[in-house]
Amino acid sequence: MKYFLTLSFVLISFSAVFAQREKVELYIAQFNEIAIKEMIRTGVPASITLAQGILESQSGESDLVKRSNNHFGIKCKPEWTGAKTYHDDDEKGECFRVYPTPEDSYKDHSDFLKTRSHYHFLFKIDPLDYEAWAKGLQKAGYATLSTYPQRLIKLIKDFNLNDYTIMALKKSLGTENKYESNR
Repeated sequence: MKYFLTLSFVLISFSAVFAQREKVELYIAQFNEIAIKEMIRTGVPASITLAQGILESQSGESDLVKRSNNHFGIKCKPEWTGAKTYHDDDEKGECFRVYPTPEDSYKDHSDFLKTRSHYHFLFKIDPLDYEAWAKGLQKAGYATLSTYPQRLIKLIKDFNLNDYTIMALKKSLGTENKYESNR
């Protein structure tokens, strides 16, 4: 009986981990092209964008995403003139941006990082150095969670998200077709 209970617990745990991994993989499949386009447009590494999207949106399943298409937990800020929603985060009832589409959320995330002075130093970091980018985001104040960089790094490693940064670099250099033909 004890063996059966232990085996049942292991199988249930394995199923939960597999289901979570599948949700992350579906999120990546759905949004990797947008992350690549945004990297080409702004320089924010696709690996970082995808990892932040996965983490901040709970793979697209958070209440904030479902209500507002806000994949990155971006708060209203005084200059925001778009639609708003209120959600409990660091404090109760904080104002968050609402986007018509997920792509609008991705674009605003890239613009948010690219245009705010306290993130400028990130764009001097090699886009393939996702560890430096992850640590830099926290240093710049993007997230209050003390393990934020480690969580991003783990997602990037576990799901090979740096491959999307490499794809964006190849596309931006026009070497994608040359690379594919040499395989």
